Amino acid sequence: MVDGNLVKMAIEPGEQAQYTLRLSDNRVALNPLLGKIIHLKFNGIINCQNCDRVIKKSYSQGYCYPCSQKLAACDICIMKPERCHYEQGTCREPEWGETHCFQPHIVYLANSSGIKVGITRHTQVPTRWLDQGAEQALPIYRVANRYISGLMEDSLKRFVSDRTDWRKMLKSSAETQVLSEVRDDLYEKNIESEQALITRFGEEAITRLTTEAQVIFAFPVQEYPLKVSSLGFDKTAEISGRLQGIKGQYLILDKGVVNLRKHTGYQISFEADS
Repeated sequence: MVDGNLVKMAIEPGEQAQYTLRLSDNRVALNPLLGKIIHLKFNGIINCQNCDRVIKKSYSQGYCYPCSQKLAACDICIMKPERCHYEQGTCREPEWGETHCFQPHIVYLANSSGIKVGITRHTQVPTRWLDQGAEQALPIYRVANRYISGLMEDSLKRFVSDRTDWRKMLKSSAETQVLSEVRDDLYEKNIESEQALITRFGEEAITRLTTEAQVIFAFPVQEYPLKVSSLGFDKTAEISGRLQGIKGQYLILDKGVVNLRKHTGYQISFEADS
């Protein structure tokens, strides 16, 4: 048995995505446990991932309420980067914003439950796609910062979704799409908004990625559930079941699915039957 504070699973790309459960300093390779019964027990303690205080409820995926209200990482512009307010002088942590937001970002297409548009820091490729359970991904723009990426995504979501249907993603493999054709169609449909952004920020701030090859991922799933039932530690302290697959940040058990990222900071004990 191992225990510790849960953080999101580490994922390494390859022929098949390789997953590692992380509980504080403890590490457990999960792919070898496919088909086995695993047990996760919540010990009743949640620690804020920033200040480490013990809390009754987690906010913004792993923070106490005060930290969720003061950290830039928890501000509304993280979820909606087009609402960046750095230029207004109201950024919660300007130095953090300069480090995390004012660096190149990728606008991409991904296919996990159908085609969606998304954004990520250039350093988070391909991690972001694996975290979302994407089976295909294609970068379509490189832009100068997070704010511009948010504006671009906001213009593109008129034509393609910016959300993942997590239930659909966990019920089956995604139907293969030709993402380059979708990209070219979006270039044409979004030309006016693209040109407006170039006029505003300069040609060097926005680059079309026309020669990038799509990336394909395979996830360790032995069996998809016919019905997706969500399991969580706020409702039950102990979750056990046969591990049928891992996709995105979800464990797929024969009794339901568990979003581990949602429970960041929860103290968990983990063991698997031999």
